[in-house]
Amino acid sequence: MLRSLRIISPSGFNRTRPRLFSSLRSLTEQDVSHLASILPSTPIISTFSPFNNSKDELDSFNTDWMKKYHGNSTTVVKPRSTEEVSQIVHWCWENRVAIVPQGGNTGLVGGGVPLKDELVINLGNMNKIRSFDPVSGILVAESGCVLESLSEYLAPKGHIMPLDLGAKGSCQIGGNVSTNAGGLRLLRYGSLHGSVLGLEVVLPDGTILDQLSTVRKDNTGYDLKQLFIGAEGTLGIVTGVSILTPAAPKALNNVLLAVPNFSKIIPIFRTVRAHTSEILSAFEFFDRTAYEIVCRHGHRRPFQEDIGDAQCFILLETSGGRKEHDEEKLNDLLGTLMNSEENLITTGVLAQSPFQFASIWAMREGITEALTKEGKTYKYDISIPSGSFKDVIDEIREHLRAQGVYPEGGVKAVLGYGHFGDGNLHLNVVTDGYSPKIASAIEPRIYEIVSRYRGSISAEHGIGSHKTGVLHYSKGEVSRAWMKKIKDLFDERGIMNPGKVII
Repeated sequence: MLRSLRIISPSGFNRTRPRLFSSLRSLTEQDVSHLASILPSTPIISTFSPFNNSKDELDSFNTDWMKKYHGNSTTVVKPRSTEEVSQIVHWCWENRVAIVPQGGNTGLVGGGVPLKDELVINLGNMNKIRSFDPVSGILVAESGCVLESLSEYLAPKGHIMPLDLGAKGSCQIGGNVSTNAGGLRLLRYGSLHGSVLGLEVVLPDGTILDQLSTVRKDNTGYDLKQLFIGAEGTLGIVTGVSILTPAAPKALNNVLLAVPNFSKIIPIFRTVRAHTSEILSAFEFFDRTAYEIVCRHGHRRPFQEDIGDAQCFILLETSGGRKEHDEEKLNDLLGTLMNSEENLITTGVLAQSPFQFASIWAMREGITEALTKEGKTYKYDISIPSGSFKDVIDEIREHLRAQGVYPEGGVKAVLGYGHFGDGNLHLNVVTDGYSPKIASAIEPRIYEIVSRYRGSISAEHGIGSHKTGVLHYSKGEVSRAWMKKIKDLFDERGIMNPGKVII
């Protein structure tokens, strides 16, 4: 029996959670044999006989892509249907075996990684598109469909996914929904709480909740699907998604602007909105440090002109219905920005071809990968007023300097980038390596700052196991109490992704 769990989290906090696994048990060889007998078509990876896989073969399921979170699961099952998921979950419910639902494992807070030796249910084999209505644009897909594959499926049909992420080549739609992923198109198309029309969910006792609606208007009482969007698999396992996909824009354009200093960005944003209005689809920010790192690790510098001491950069995208109309708006915008008496921008680049369009986006999307080449990174995904981005970055940098870990002591860089249009800052602290000293220097100060702004400690990456202990910085006592009541109502035995979101 698993009597206690001690987590040495990447944030540096040691947390003992004696009750999390107290009523749950570990898998045995007999358990795995039984799973194999009831799921003969389902691939199983296990260290137990008759599979005898090595721990190395399980490593990708036990470790996140950043190598920060590590579990010790002995067994991974990869079901091919909702019915198989139901059988697995029902058996786990009856036998009090903990479960971790897992998609593409691209998360940043440990939500899809075991804390101990839970059974991993990986949904990658559930990758079928069930239907698409070209009139309404409603797509119904299984949860294991990769986001980029769905985009490629929709492209010749004249539609796009309302969601776009840097990890689109490996993240899965079920995981996107379960974490309420935000991404690059939220400014234009809103969050998944609005675009997801229905869900199919396997509940903790194995019951299949079929709310896979394909209608846009449904005013029949409680909207249960909303509970599972962002629940990170703690209330049930999403197996199917019905989602409204927008018509593909006829014209796409993007512009990269070099900005003298942060104080210019708000007037730029106001000017951009005034000139582009309904066609503005993205307004992304990154600072000079992020720019230099991404250029240092392989991206070609985009500006022909000297950018001087420009301190930050804006990438804006427009998506509209008529190329000439959009280009006229953009040319007027660039003329206004270049000739402004306020010296709003240093220079700018307007994409002149699909290749240049992709190259400009590749710079923004390439920041995360470039940081992995620069060192080990502490990542903070927060919501604060957009005008405070620089203040927060500077405050953390000065705090780390005062703590003696920057610029010497392990911290190499403090930088920020993110979705300025919706107030989502990705604050990153690049280090030589993860250490308790650096982690404790960053936390809880970063969360105290967020709380001061009445912001969110997680804008789009979720809570996972990383932020359960700091949820109070964003959620009050009453909110947390009702979250716990909802968790206990759905999962009274505590088998679903224990130790994540709410404990």
